[in-house]
Amino acid sequence: MYELKGAEFQPEHFNWTVEERVATITLNRPERKNPLTFESYAELRDTFHKLQFASDVKVIVITGAGGNFCSGGDVHEIIGPLTKMDMRGLLAFTRMTGDLVKEMRNCPQPIIAAVEGICVGAGAIIAMASDLRYGSRDCKTAFLFTRVGLAGCDMGACAILPRIIGQGRASELLYTGRSMSAEEGRAWGFFNALAPVGATLEKAIDTARRLALGPTFAHAVTKKCLHQEWDVSIEQALEIEAEAQAICMQTEDFKRAYDAFVNKQKPVFEGN
Repeated sequence: MYELKGAEFQPEHFNWTVEERVATITLNRPERKNPLTFESYAELRDTFHKLQFASDVKVIVITGAGGNFCSGGDVHEIIGPLTKMDMRGLLAFTRMTGDLVKEMRNCPQPIIAAVEGICVGAGAIIAMASDLRYGSRDCKTAFLFTRVGLAGCDMGACAILPRIIGQGRASELLYTGRSMSAEEGRAWGFFNALAPVGATLEKAIDTARRLALGPTFAHAVTKKCLHQEWDVSIEQALEIEAEAQAICMQTEDFKRAYDAFVNKQKPVFEGN
C-alpha cells in the first residue's frame, strides 16, 4: 500500500487533489469542454489501477473544469488518427479504453461523478462507469457514438447502461445518440440527484466525505458484489464491444463523420 498525495503523484493530463481521504480528479481542458486524448485515457486507466493500492484514498470524485464534464474523445487528437489506423491499432485503442472502465470497476473505492454541462461520448461512459452520479440541472448526457458512424456499444455501454436505466431507454439513447436531459437522467435513475448549476461538485464531495468516514472495507466488498453479480461479466462485454467498435472504425461512415465535422457539415451516412 502507498499514498497518492503530495509531490510523489502529479498527473500530467488532469488535476489531482486528496483532502480528507477524498481524491478529486478534474479533467482540465475547459477551452474544449475537457476532451480526452490517447494520453489522458491511458493516464486515467493507470491512475485507477494505482488507486487499488492507495491507503490514503477512500472515495474518488471525478469532474470537469469550466462548467462541463467531458466532451468525449478529442476529434482532432483521437478521431482523426483513428481513421488512418489498421485493425491492429484500432483494437489496441478500443481495448485500452475498455481497460479504463475495468480499472474503474476494479478499484475498491466508490467513484462519484459530478456532472456539469456537457457529458458526451467517452465522458458519458466515465459517468456511467462511476458508482454514483450527481448532475447539474442543465447538464446534457449523450452516448453519441452512432452520430459519428460507430456502434452504440462502446466501453461496456450495452452491458452497463441498461442495468442503470432499463433496456428500452438505453436502446433509445444508444441507437439515436440523442441527449438525455438532467430531469430524464434523474427520473430514469442515471443520476442519484440533481444540484443547482455550479453546486454539483460540492454535492459530490459532501457525499464522498460522508462515505470516507464509513466502513471502507465494507464499501469495497459492496462494490465488488455489485459488479460481480451479473449474468455476463463486464470483461466479456468489454471484449465483445472492443472488437465491434474497432470494426466500425474501419467503415467509410466513420470517416465521413470526421470529414463532415472538420468541414463543419452534417454527416450523410451510407451504411458502409
